Amino acid sequence: MNNGHYSLPLPTNEPVLSYSQGSSEKTRLKEVLKELKSTKVDVPMYIGSKEIRTNQQLEIRPPHETKHLLGHFHVGNAKHVKMAIDAALAAKKDWENMPWESRAAIFLKAADLIAGKYRPYMNGTTMLGQSKTVFQAEIDSACELIDFLKFNVHFLSEIYQQQPISSPGVHNRLEYRPLEGFVLAVTPFNFTAIGANLPASAALCGNTVVWKCANTQVYSAQMFMKVMKEAGLPAGVINLVFVDGPTLGEVCFKHSDFAGVHFTGSTGVFNQMWKTIGENISRYKSYPRIVGETGGKDFVMVHPSADPDVVATALLRGAFEFQGQKCSAASRAYIPSNLANVIKKKLVDGVKSFKMGSVEDFRNFITAVIDEKSFTKIKAYIDAAKKAPKAKILVGGKCDKSKGFFVEPTIIEAIDPKYTTMCEEIFGPVLTIHVYNEKKFTETLKLVDQTSPYALTGSIISQDRNAVVQATKALKNAAGNFYINDKPTGAVVGQQPFGGARASGTNDKAGSAINLYRWLSARTVKETFEPPKDYRYPFLSAE
Repeated sequence: MNNGHYSLPLPTNEPVLSYSQGSSEKTRLKEVLKELKSTKVDVPMYIGSKEIRTNQQLEIRPPHETKHLLGHFHVGNAKHVKMAIDAALAAKKDWENMPWESRAAIFLKAADLIAGKYRPYMNGTTMLGQSKTVFQAEIDSACELIDFLKFNVHFLSEIYQQQPISSPGVHNRLEYRPLEGFVLAVTPFNFTAIGANLPASAALCGNTVVWKCANTQVYSAQMFMKVMKEAGLPAGVINLVFVDGPTLGEVCFKHSDFAGVHFTGSTGVFNQMWKTIGENISRYKSYPRIVGETGGKDFVMVHPSADPDVVATALLRGAFEFQGQKCSAASRAYIPSNLANVIKKKLVDGVKSFKMGSVEDFRNFITAVIDEKSFTKIKAYIDAAKKAPKAKILVGGKCDKSKGFFVEPTIIEAIDPKYTTMCEEIFGPVLTIHVYNEKKFTETLKLVDQTSPYALTGSIISQDRNAVVQATKALKNAAGNFYINDKPTGAVVGQQPFGGARASGTNDKAGSAINLYRWLSARTVKETFEPPKDYRYPFLSAE
């Protein structure tokens, strides 16, 4: 029985470990990386209480070392999606009726497990499976994931405490119910924390979930499922399936109990989802919640007053960390003519100083892109730029897939501000810069706003406060996360709630209470202590 208002720990952001030479965390992570590489995993689908294995398997190989086999995962079909839905619906009653403080305890325990003994395993599987450097893994699969789990508990506790006023003789209250049906979570490869948070946030609110992660994120996803099982998550609350997108959609979007989708991925896929859901709207018990964070063509706008060192650092980190495979990555930059030469030199020198190779060598700043499909797409953009009359490559441009999917960090200078790589999302280590007339700052702000259909992240770099104010206003709809004198990446849970609008998604702000409201359905309950016994109101009395 829930008979108390329980005090939950006030969350703080998980400290980022340094992995410096001789540190205990570095020693332990190196040991775990060797352990992971020496073991071949056999990853099942997790449906209800069962681990499902099939006759069809796919290999898991590090993108930076394609000759090495980490193991296999089992691929499902429509039958398994139906099983996952059935398992979610079967688990729903007990899960949503579980006292809130008990649900919260499971996710808080998972956070502690990841902060402790599972930290090197979450980081190690992310490093090997997704080719993240130790730092990129640490801020993602350890710190951000821990933050999501802890802050979501805090935010949901605050939501539950939000109650209406009551007039004399009346008691009003709000009940925050989970959605009626199952929630579908579809997650990307690039952030382990996003992959875990999309099913976990909905589940924390009392929903049960069917989760499809990207095939290229299975290695770390299965580790998260191990953590959740050890933390005490009941069977059927989160069901992890490995199926292709069309099969998933065909089953889930035609099911009467489909209650919502939590998605991060491409704009094209999200648009198709929305269309399909609309076409099936008459099938559903309720209007489904559609929450999505999609693409980005993120900008850095440089004012003539900017410090060139600040600009170069923001672009080198913002464009090339994790090989530019962040939806927030700096992808287009507008450089004023008075600073162009010095900034270009700093950028070229910076790229040439990067070390590229395996994640197991902690000195490497750049590793491989996620898979051959991505490699081929990025290479096509670079090859086209080499031939384009209105663009030139300043540095980089080489691509080699003989040992792994390695794309050199590449900077393109576009004479035409509407050149392809200034407009289209590439999702790789490619930065395009355009040099504008330093006297046309205002006109260039309009160009920034109108060039891309996306509106995810962006930044203004300036030492002139009036210019900062002007850019902040002019670009208010161009980015859901806007940065001043910083790179446009690195949103921290509880500090910079993340999400964009326009073609970048529904802007439901992961890492805040805003997102959790989407997985709740409020019911107002009014109780009258002394109900009336006569329909007549006083105004009906005789004149």
